[in-house]
Amino acid sequence: MTNTAIRIKNVNATLGSRSVLQDVNLDIKSGQWTNIIGPNGAGKSTLLKVLAGLIAFKGEVVFPTLKDSESQGKNKARHIAWLGQNQIGADDLSVYDVAMLGRIPHQGWLNAPSTQDTYAVENALKKTQAWEWRMRSLGELSGGERQRALLARAIAVEADILLMDEPLANLDPPHQADWLAIVKSLISEGKTVISVLHEVSMALIGDEIILLNCGQIKHQGLSTDLSTHRAIEQVFEHRIQIERIKNRWVSLPHMISDH
Repeated sequence: MTNTAIRIKNVNATLGSRSVLQDVNLDIKSGQWTNIIGPNGAGKSTLLKVLAGLIAFKGEVVFPTLKDSESQGKNKARHIAWLGQNQIGADDLSVYDVAMLGRIPHQGWLNAPSTQDTYAVENALKKTQAWEWRMRSLGELSGGERQRALLARAIAVEADILLMDEPLANLDPPHQADWLAIVKSLISEGKTVISVLHEVSMALIGDEIILLNCGQIKHQGLSTDLSTHRAIEQVFEHRIQIERIKNRWVSLPHMISDH
């Protein structure tokens, strides 16, 4: 079985008249956590939307781990889950119903939720610590609670591949730690997680880094490799430095001397 979850070939994308991605070629491994990082405007979210099939592009995106029948339409939605940035949901829906939306690809037309649907939603809401307020409406939630409800919807899909665009938005540090535990749990189950993160230190906990700048891939490598760290520092114009603290690689502001 192939170890490649997604193969990207000669991908170009534009927004309006502006070129956002230029000749992107990547292989993203299955069963690991890959993070896409880079400066603002680098094209990170656009690349993730290309992988999700949400925007038009030129080139090719292939999912070698999926059968042809699984990479089209509703079947594809069972295998690839999406958590977008600033997603809008119906404020009058309960958190439980929002999570149940993740089961739509598994349900027949007008069919009632199955036992498996109910189990998947309960499991997702408990993983995101949203089960206790599952009957509250989305409109009642804080930004962080809303993000956890939307994360539960993505997890409820039980997809092989999860695409997350800035999933830590609005989450306080304890719930960022909870999100990290969720990702680790998903990887242990054999899932593939690809996330766009602004938090470089969090990205360095993952398995692999894709470094994007000005719509082009500047580096792809293991999060622990020194070559990856040097590439990150260069892309961020040496305004940050990667250091090892208590057996973990972290990003620190680079203190420029006044002298």
